[in-house]
Amino acid sequence: MSTPAPAPPVPLYGPEHAADPQRSWDLLRQQGPVGVGEIDPNVYVYVVTDPKTALTLLQDTDTWSKDSRHWMHLVPQNSPVRPNVEWRHSLFFTDGPEHAHLRRVITDSLALLDSRHVRDVTLRFADTLLQHFAPTGEADLVGQYAQQLPPMILNALFGGLDEQAPQLHAILAALMSTDLAAKAEGEKALGAYLKTLLGTKLARRGPDLTSWFIDHPNQLSAENVGEQIVITDGAAYPTLAGLITNALVRLLSDKGYRGTLTTGTLTIEAAIDEALWNDPPLAMYSLHFPRRDVDLGGIRIPAGAPVMISYAAANTCPHANASSGSHRSGIKAHLAFAAGPHACPARRIALLIAATAIERLVSYLPDIQLAVPREQLTYQPGPFYRLLTALPCRFTPLAPQAQRATPQTRTPSAPPRPTPGRPPVPA
Repeated sequence: MSTPAPAPPVPLYGPEHAADPQRSWDLLRQQGPVGVGEIDPNVYVYVVTDPKTALTLLQDTDTWSKDSRHWMHLVPQNSPVRPNVEWRHSLFFTDGPEHAHLRRVITDSLALLDSRHVRDVTLRFADTLLQHFAPTGEADLVGQYAQQLPPMILNALFGGLDEQAPQLHAILAALMSTDLAAKAEGEKALGAYLKTLLGTKLARRGPDLTSWFIDHPNQLSAENVGEQIVITDGAAYPTLAGLITNALVRLLSDKGYRGTLTTGTLTIEAAIDEALWNDPPLAMYSLHFPRRDVDLGGIRIPAGAPVMISYAAANTCPHANASSGSHRSGIKAHLAFAAGPHACPARRIALLIAATAIERLVSYLPDIQLAVPREQLTYQPGPFYRLLTALPCRFTPLAPQAQRATPQTRTPSAPPRPTPGRPPVPA
């Protein structure tokens, strides 16, 4: 049997789930530490909501496999979730020595990235985006900042030219779209982008991830190098964008954070940590299949059935927090980056990019604040990601002559336009 046993499935897609995912997690918890979720119409998976049970699964590679090929006939070709679960020759969907072989290429290459270089690249592109909207006094930090910044950084870290960044952004956005025609165009454009990037680096190496992938002692083929670039970019794009905005929501709406943004108090890391606990941008993933019938958290899972872990549910599990006796913010034990052999290998880089991007924004525009109440913010529907549709903000505009100034030398031009029903930002 390759689908979950009959049980009241909890829909994990659509506007109701997007508006209140905790309701979905609570309904799943009523079934036990493992419940049955529906990730698209008639596509069912077991969902782990308990952190201890999740860790048991994530650390047991003898029992669990990542290979999804046997299950794909049950996921419609036109399903929006298919690109996230369809097998690729990458560390996400391989096991054992093959997984270790591919993962070593990525972990070794990421370790070569100098933190100062990553920070400088992030600051350079953050300033480019900030200079575009700083004079206007208002911005959507999703569309104008958080979604555009990761592709610019990723393109640079993989050795692409700056002018290729908009192409990568369009490709990644298309691949995440629910429009099948847009996805098809994205796949086609991705092939062209990779052909150019790989051709350039095969001819001449540089101090970049693509070159390090190519030259790694594990000797991946050019095709396999391309697959690892795709999986790295595809995983980083939405999670980085979501981490930046989910942390910014806390910084800009919580008075405890707002009161210290201009005093130099280290609140950005705290806001990021809180977002990873309560609103991880990758809310659910870690697709696994048991190699044989197995008992998981008291639930009998048949061989080959799909099982996923809700990081968001595990992080907020009230039973685990109550029994641990520890305050979760002090133990850094969230599952936002998964755990075990398949834990995210880019955790250090992701946290550095997110913290740098937020630090630059709030230093450039120190009086930035939400343009709408937090309760009016909406999230994209879907089972895997917790991503805002928009994050409208307002701030004191910068004078045109200050557009290319540093945050320390910028000058305001005029008071911000007030939002109806909201007081103007203090000058």
